[in-house]
Amino acid sequence: MVVNYLVLIICVLIGVAFVTLLERKILGYIQIRKGPNIVGFLGLLQPFADAVKLFTKEQTMPTMSNFLPYYLSPVFSLFISLLVWAILPYQTGLVNFNTGVLFFLCCLSLGVYSTMSAGWASNCKYSMLGSLRAVAQTISYEVSLALILLSFIFLIGGFNMELFTRFQKDIWMIWFTLPLSLMWLASCLAETNRTPFDFAEGESELVSGFNTEYSSGGFALIFMAEYASILFMSMLFVLIFLGANPCSLLFYFKLVFMAFVFIWVRGTLPRLRYDKLMYLAWKSFLPVSLNYLIFFMGIKLFCFSLMI
Repeated sequence: MVVNYLVLIICVLIGVAFVTLLERKILGYIQIRKGPNIVGFLGLLQPFADAVKLFTKEQTMPTMSNFLPYYLSPVFSLFISLLVWAILPYQTGLVNFNTGVLFFLCCLSLGVYSTMSAGWASNCKYSMLGSLRAVAQTISYEVSLALILLSFIFLIGGFNMELFTRFQKDIWMIWFTLPLSLMWLASCLAETNRTPFDFAEGESELVSGFNTEYSSGGFALIFMAEYASILFMSMLFVLIFLGANPCSLLFYFKLVFMAFVFIWVRGTLPRLRYDKLMYLAWKSFLPVSLNYLIFFMGIKLFCFSLMI
């Protein structure tokens, strides 16, 4: 089981490397240019060149920073991003979580602490502002994510991720919960600090958000954690709404398509206006997800009353 999990983590890390290449290629073509095409055939070795460059650069250490949390925050961030992959419902070889949804929510809320400690330990006002923004945004959209998940938990009657694949053999969830799927996608973009919700990286006022004081290895680890989260959120969307079995090849095609959607959104939409951020989370997504939750609870109770 441990060996299987390690193989999965290695595959995720290789996937992260090539998602960065995919992003640069797609953004290049969106902006009518080539993107990376020099290092290796069609630029395929570019991610490895970037990794070597980042990890061999000089590690700068701010003299006023709080050393231990400053150093450990990126490591913890990547650790959480990789740990959460344990809920992937393979038929054999991995942990079969009966409470996979709860484990996912725990890991999601733990990710906030690494961002907060990275900003605070840097002892820089820009990093602190960036981390406060990122934490406020993440917590706000986590509420909607949790409520949407709760709606599906009432529908399928369990916390095991395998139930999602079992319940979608005949019809995908996305066909009868389209508003929820769009809200889930927007919340995932906000959770991973991606365009149009990338306020933590407001260049005009924060000069790159909570990671201003990080360079070389530390920056690379934060970067890898972000892209591992994007891949995981894509996987979760496929699992919940597009009903694919992780043991089939189609599942991975859908996963790559969802990662493409994340990148496509980045190349298409401008950054949201900052005052609209919390309006979306609390006045738009929260009421709709609550109404859906009550609706699904009603359906479940109605079905139970018919059975009795």
